[in-house]
Amino acid sequence: MPAGQVEVSIQRLPGAGELPLPEYATPDAAGLDLYAAVPEAVELGPGERRLIPTGIAIALPEGYEAQIRPRSGLALKHGVTLLNSPGTVDADYRGEIKVLMINLGREPFLIRRGDRVAQLVVQPVTRVRWRETDTLGTTPRGDGGFGHTG
Repeated sequence: MPAGQVEVSIQRLPGAGELPLPEYATPDAAGLDLYAAVPEAVELGPGERRLIPTGIAIALPEGYEAQIRPRSGLALKHGVTLLNSPGTVDADYRGEIKVLMINLGREPFLIRRGDRVAQLVVQPVTRVRWRETDTLGTTPRGDGGFGHTG
């Protein structure tokens, strides 16, 4: 397998057989497009949110996660994005991948079967091992939080 690639098992769920598997739209794309596996068109009204099925389940290798991210074109053109973004698919999850869409626009938005609704990005996961301490090193920023730089 070429460097920079990881093999991930994928299962098409019942009723999603004719939908494309997630795929990269361009050779250098970071995210794979996810497709709506809705049985019939779903209207997402202004301010409405809905869980949209993709018709797939995956088995990520240990040490990886998948992030579910919005599609920029849907956000720009229609005000449609994802809640809980990026969503995380853990390596031990085996259920259907679903996307939590919300319409922040002013017009109803129609989601049709096979529409590209989100992106999936697979990343390695770094595990944290805490080392408790009484003090932390200093930095020029210090404890400056929200909006401290203007």
